[in-house]
Amino acid sequence: MLLPWIMAPRRNGRCLCWPLTISVFLASVFQGVQSQMVLVNETVSGYTGDDVMLHCNFVNPLPSVKITQVTWQKSTNGSKQNVAIYNPAMGVSILPPYKERVSFLSPSFRDGTIKLTRLQLEDEGSYICEFATFPTGNRESQLNLTVLSKPVNHMEGTSNQLIAVPGSTKKVVVATCISANGKPPSSVNWETKLKGEPEYQEIKNDNGTVTVISRYLLVPNREAHQQPLTCVINYQTERYTQTTLLSVQYEPHVTIEGFDGNWYVRRPEVKLTCTADANPPPSLYEWRMANGSLPDNAVVNNNTLHFRGEVTYGFSGTYICEAKNAVGSRTGQIEVNVTDKPLPQGPSGSLLGIIGGLVAALLLIIAAVSAFVVRRKKQKQRSDTDSDMTDLPPTHKPAPPPKRKPEMKTPLTAHDIQVVHLDPVKAKEEIITLPIQTTYYDLSASTNSPYCEKRSSGHMDLDVQYADLDTSALASPPGTGSAIHASRDLVEGLENTALKYLKSETS
Repeated sequence: MLLPWIMAPRRNGRCLCWPLTISVFLASVFQGVQSQMVLVNETVSGYTGDDVMLHCNFVNPLPSVKITQVTWQKSTNGSKQNVAIYNPAMGVSILPPYKERVSFLSPSFRDGTIKLTRLQLEDEGSYICEFATFPTGNRESQLNLTVLSKPVNHMEGTSNQLIAVPGSTKKVVVATCISANGKPPSSVNWETKLKGEPEYQEIKNDNGTVTVISRYLLVPNREAHQQPLTCVINYQTERYTQTTLLSVQYEPHVTIEGFDGNWYVRRPEVKLTCTADANPPPSLYEWRMANGSLPDNAVVNNNTLHFRGEVTYGFSGTYICEAKNAVGSRTGQIEVNVTDKPLPQGPSGSLLGIIGGLVAALLLIIAAVSAFVVRRKKQKQRSDTDSDMTDLPPTHKPAPPPKRKPEMKTPLTAHDIQVVHLDPVKAKEEIITLPIQTTYYDLSASTNSPYCEKRSSGHMDLDVQYADLDTSALASPPGTGSAIHASRDLVEGLENTALKYLKSETS
């Protein structure tokens, strides 16, 4: 619209240049309006009771624009409520309900920042910072204030006494974890090894806060007694924990101690002790026998049954102890046997030494037999090679093998093998010579015999006979002489087997 006016020709000798002046003025004003801005923080947050700063600055590059007033307003449901006003001529004015909690930091034509103290949940909302200017009008920007509320956390144990009822599957509340009046709501969890389950509840309060309640349920039992249960509450970056130990009442669990399996006639004084695991502790112990009354020389002392004098056959029988507490009663029993003589209590180290010597002897015999068989096999292969070379011309025959020493042609005898025995009684090594017992083994036993097992390794076949090796006696209980005799018999059997095999190979 301005171009036709600017390009218009002169009329009556006068220049129509006034439209150009107006256009330049309007353009400068428009540019100044566009460059004027109110800068605020878009979002501000704080906890109840804390102080927050609401920053507001006016950017005005045009010195011709004047600021007449700075106003803060709160927007609620589309309506605006004045909070604080700064007028260069009238001063500062703070309106209720912010009169005691709002103040301008450095009020000026460029800075309208205010400080809001003792933050309340009702302070949350949208706030508008407005600068009134002349001649360009009002400029404003809006920020959002979020008010957070730290919850009050605590854990409560159950007010009811937890009692373990045998066979019951009813779950009861054993602890409650509460995070009250939080904004935003907290996260509540449990840390425990107990076999229970939690339940959760959220309550929204009128002021915008949320109360979170979690209850932990389980079936009371003996295993849960004195077990830790920890409540964990997470709010923002904070973590709250509280632990309690469960107290569960249960009836006694009874065991009887004192019988070592070696009560023999004329043994000095012995006793039986009744041990009961219970909460609360047992208040009464009662002793009796399953097939009659207690022996005459048995004296009851609370949870202990003392036997005066030496052990007699009359001590044999089933003893029963009954323990009672406020929850109930349980019994335990033990069977007592009296022997003529004390059971042998040989040191376990002797048997271990015998078994170790047996294993060592067995390994030595196997190594000797294997070495001899391999050597005989090599000699046989060499003799077969010599026989294959007999038909070759003299020029193609290899050099004759060196003559073997005369002693190598002589077969091994029983006197050439010495076996070391470990005598557990004399505790020393003895070298003995065993005679050959050719009639003890059936050398013509076939490979199909149930007492033979044929094993092959490469080109070498070994027939190992087990008919005369009796290893059943090794299962004898510690402390008896049967294990020692069994060790000797097994070593002798292994030696005879090796000697038989060597004799068959040498023959």
